[in-house]
Order: sequence, then C-alpha cells, then structure tokens
Amino acid sequence: MLLSRREFLKLSGLAAAAPLLSRVSLPEALLRPQLLGRTIYLNYIYDRPSLNGKHIGVIPAASVFNIYGTVQSDDNYYNRTWYETEQGYVHSASVQPVRWQVHEPTLDIPAQGFLGEVTVPFTLAKTGPSSHYNTAYTFYYGTTYWVTSAQQNEKDGSIWYEVQDDRTLKNYWLRGEDVRSVSDAEVRPIDPDVADKRIEVNLAKQTFRAYQSGQLVLDILCSTGPYLRTVNGKRIYGTPAGDWSILRKRPTRHMMGDDAASADFFDLPGVPWVSYFHWWGVSIHGTYWHNDYGRPRSHGCVNLPPEAAKWIFRWTMPQAGIELKETLANNNGTTMVVS
Repeated sequence: MLLSRREFLKLSGLAAAAPLLSRVSLPEALLRPQLLGRTIYLNYIYDRPSLNGKHIGVIPAASVFNIYGTVQSDDNYYNRTWYETEQGYVHSASVQPVRWQVHEPTLDIPAQGFLGEVTVPFTLAKTGPSSHYNTAYTFYYGTTYWVTSAQQNEKDGSIWYEVQDDRTLKNYWLRGEDVRSVSDAEVRPIDPDVADKRIEVNLAKQTFRAYQSGQLVLDILCSTGPYLRTVNGKRIYGTPAGDWSILRKRPTRHMMGDDAASADFFDLPGVPWVSYFHWWGVSIHGTYWHNDYGRPRSHGCVNLPPEAAKWIFRWTMPQAGIELKETLANNNGTTMVVS
C-alpha cells in the first residue's frame, strides 16, 4: 500500500495535508476545531489561502490557536498547505500541528524507566519537581524523553516526571500529565521478515521514497541540508550524497551544534525517532521546529514529520525498540540512496 504524507498524518490524527473538510457555518465550526496549531515564528493571517492574499492580522510566535480546516492553495509553490483559523488563513510552514492531551500521571515508574512523549503544545522542563524551579528548556509536542522517576509535590499534589537528557546527562522535571508512556506495541517492527527494502532521497527535489520488494510504499517530501556549492558541474548539498544504510537508531536524541557562538548553532532536545545512516551522525528523524517540507531546512539530516520518522524507525532494519541505549546494525541496515 502506498502511503502519502496526507495518509501518514491522517493516521496520526494530524492531517496537515488533508483536503479542507466540507464547509459548515462558522458558529458550528468554532465548536469543533480539527486540531491546534503552535506557531514557531510570527505568522501573518491572510484573507485567503494564498501568499498573494491580503494580510489581515498576525499570530505571534509561541502562540496556540484553533485550526478548523486544512486546504491546498493554487499557488505555484512547493508548500501549498494552509490552515483555516477563525480570522482567516495561515501558511503551514512555521506552524506545528498539535493537540492538547493530558494524562493521569503515575508514581509507579518501572525500574528501567520508560519512553515518554509530550502530548501538549509545549511543557516547561524544570530543574526540580515544581513549577517554582527554574526553567531549563521548553519541550514541545511530539518530542520524546527517557523518564526515570516520579515525585509528588506536597503542596498541590501534582506529579512530576524526572527525565534524563541523553546528551548533557542532566536531569529535568516535567508535569506528569503532559507526558504519555510510549508502548512496545507502537514501535513493533513493520514487515521485519522482508529483506528487500530501500530508501531513496532526491536532494534537488526534496523527495523521500521507500520501496519494499520493488514497490513504492512511501512517497513524501522531506527537508535536507542546503545547497552548498557546485563541483565539476555537480551540486553539493549539506546532506552527504551516496549509497548508505541505516547504521543505528535511537527513539530520542538531544541534538546540538558544536559551536554555540556560530550563527547556525542549534539546541534541540527530544528529537524523536532517529535513524542514523552516516558516520558523521547524519540521520532521518522527526522534526518539531518547522513544518515546511519540500525545501532544504536542516543542518544535514533528513527532516520528516514525526509520524513519518516513527514509521521509518519501525520499518527499516535494524529492528529497534524503546530503549535508552541506541540499537546498532549488524551489517543488516536498510539500504539508503541519497542523490
């Protein structure tokens, strides 16, 4: 079965590229938004779903707003997805589609811990188990972390989860209600007995395709490293071209640049569903800092929507589960061609 990006996100409940639902009256629509949007940057509101439309308002950065529908514009543009709001239309590029789902937290944490996923637009990572502690990071929807313990606040009864940062080795605390435990069933390997699997990434077209037994099973847009230069007539991108294979996997990784003083420094905790294919540390992974697939946006990795990255994590070899340590390939990693 060929799965498009639309179908991936529909399966995940985040139909970011689905056609606009049948029109209803505005009062009725306001009672049942499809989902929420978290603005990554300031976003203009347009009077129609087109970059040629008129600006009629703005939504500030770090805002959460209702999304009542998703529509494809007629613009000749690589990203034609727009979100319908109460006031007008917002382009999807810097809007993360999210939900606000809280859970009943528990103090009963397994000895080995568990993989937790943030299920609210954002939650604050504190230096201690209370809202009164300093904020170390903001953790965003869909990011994943290893939960090691839980503690109840004596004053208000709230339960806080302690999470271990796999890069800095520091521990932070999150409200338990903002995190869900990822089950083993969710990461069960897909068709593990099929050896004939292949991924193809086209850097010029920003396409990501997966084949199984010669049949195309996934065809979506991605975001890779930018164009750097041309050498002997060949365009060189930040993502290394060549014939590779999946080397290792992690269900979560804190990704960070090496030079904090550089203009393109990045600090991204909780990157979900990471499948490495190059010894530099280049990988396929879920993305929460943009929603603009179809043009280069990464430092070299292959950015996918989180649910697509999770599917790749399950579908490719080596088989990996929800473990704190990384899973290494044993000369059996799925083939990946980047050109």
